[in-house]
Amino acid sequence: MNDNNTELLIDAFANALEIEKNMVNDHLEYQGIPQWDSITHMILISEIENTFHIEIDADDVLEMNSFQKTKEILSKYNL
Repeated sequence: MNDNNTELLIDAFANALEIEKNMVNDHLEYQGIPQWDSITHMILISEIENTFHIEIDADDVLEMNSFQKTKEILSKYNL
């Protein structure tokens, strides 16, 4: 993932989770902070899909359990 797309992904995480951008890093994990619960996870997926104009496969949605893992999965979408 190039730097521009990484920055867009950071913005998507920050917007969806309603957190500061500096809280988004490779150690951020699902349910690792109170803001990232099951409902917010779906908001996050929608934010990512809208940001990158993609449709994320259901299996990938389930595997996106950290910022780092999300970056890895999005590489399948040529991002």
